[in-house]
Order: sequence, then C-alpha cells, then structure tokens
Amino acid sequence: MTRQLNVLVLGYGEMGHAMEYLLNSRQQLAIWEKYPQDNFESVVLEDAAAEADVVLFCLPVNPHREIAAQIAPLLKRSCLCISIAKGLDDTGRTAAQIFADVFAPHQSYALLYGPMISEEIRAGRFAFAQLGCDDNDSFYRVHELFDATKLYIEKTSDIIGISWSVIIKNVYALIFGMADELELGDNVRGYLIVAALHELDQIVRSMGGKKGSPYHLAGLGDLITTATSEDSHHHELGRMLARGEVNDIEGEGIHTLAMVSKHRLFDTVNYPLFSLIHDIVRQPDDVDNRIKEYLRKNIENVFTSDS
Repeated sequence: MTRQLNVLVLGYGEMGHAMEYLLNSRQQLAIWEKYPQDNFESVVLEDAAAEADVVLFCLPVNPHREIAAQIAPLLKRSCLCISIAKGLDDTGRTAAQIFADVFAPHQSYALLYGPMISEEIRAGRFAFAQLGCDDNDSFYRVHELFDATKLYIEKTSDIIGISWSVIIKNVYALIFGMADELELGDNVRGYLIVAALHELDQIVRSMGGKKGSPYHLAGLGDLITTATSEDSHHHELGRMLARGEVNDIEGEGIHTLAMVSKHRLFDTVNYPLFSLIHDIVRQPDDVDNRIKEYLRKNIENVFTSDS
C-alpha cells in the first residue's frame, strides 16, 4: 500500500487548486496562502513546513527565494521541494536557479513542467509533465505522490533544458494568438510551430540545456497547449496585441521578454521570431503586416538551416 505523505502546497491559485484536487483524498494536505480569500483558512507556514515530506511551490517565481529561504532551516532533510513556476524572477533567475542557490546541496528539489491546465485537471482530465531532478529517488517519490491520478510524469535530468523550454515557450505562445486573431490560417500555425521550436532549441542550448530538450513535454507539449487553447491566457494576450490593445498586457511571457532584455540573458538578434514578438509587445501596431513581412524574410532560413 502506498504510504500517505505530508504535502505542503504553497499558493492557493489555479495550480494550488489543481494540486488540491489531485492529492486531497490521497495525501495529508496542508495549504498555505499569503493572502487568503474569505472562507479559506491558511495553515501556519512554519508549522506546516516542519512536518512536510513534499513542498509544492504553486507560486510565481518572484516570491520563491523569499519563501524558500524562510522555510529552508525548518525542513526535514528528506523533504523534497518542487516548483511548477514557469517564469523568471525580477533578477532574471529561474526557479531551478533559485532552488540551487537556497537548497543545494542539502535539500532535494525538482521542477514539474508540462501540459497541466488547471481547469482540465480539476475536470478530471489527463495531464502530463516532465520532472526535472538529479536523482532517481526524487522521481520515484513524485511518482508515488501522484500514483493513481491522471497526472502522468516522465523523468529528465536536463533541469536547465526544461526550465528554459517552459519559460521561453510562453513568449512564442503569444504569436499564435496574434495569428489566430488575424485569421492567418492553420498553415501559418503549422509553420510557426516549426519556427518557434527551431529557435527554442537554439536558445535552450545557448543557456546550457541539452539539444532536443524542447521537443518534449515541457517544450513542444506545453507550447501547443498554451499556444492553441482558446482558454490560454497567453493566447488571449496575443489576440489583444493583434488588436493593438496595450492595457492589462501582463503575463509570464511578457515578463520574460522584459527580463531577457533587462538582464541581457541572450542575444535576441539571433532569433528573428523572438525578436518580432518582442518588438510587437513594445509597440503593437500594424501587427498583420509585420508578421507577413517576417514570413517573407525568414521562411527560407528556417527550413535551410541545420544548426
């Protein structure tokens, strides 16, 4: 019989609710929320952290460092910390980099990324993810955690690769919303998948990830989910940009663009589609003609380059 684990969920937003749906009937669950809404009583962070076998960071990346540093002295050495955050903090650091700074080498940590739309999880549908971790024991523990749920997990040791795949894919997802708003058609969507993945693979390798890493669940799988779902926030942001709307343009992909530029994380001039999206976010006018001009100039390069 699978043993019951003490699981601390940090954050009671969309993914916090999804983790509650998956785990509440099977594990001993504690949920902490910094700003609880009415009719929800948050646990005391310090008390719950000390008892946890697993801590799930269902939070944006920005508060990761503060919360991780706060609970690190309290955690059991056997506790596993897992982040599902798909963005960068204000210093341009990934969740994996923050965890490495705060927890390594004494505390185990992992990243869980893939097509995991909260609404579908809570509707009892299938979800899929890669677990980025350095050891088999962490994978077996997470497999045990979600055993008998509809969240299916595969292991990868390429923590850098899946981190940058899932972060940068939010940027590329924006262009699909733009293309759909402009009714550019399914053929353009197919081309954009190829172009985005071509650049994404190059970016991931430039950041230290493995070649081909974006062609799995955290990259291609999550890109298709985020880029084509009408319920996707980033798809809707792309539609808004195509309409020239600039109010309320906020999201992980938008923040990633700002952090890449601010901290010069990589040279965007090498990635024409990424650069196009960045320029449109900064100045969302004449989007239709700018995308068509990009297609005319760059289509040959995508299909002839073997780098």
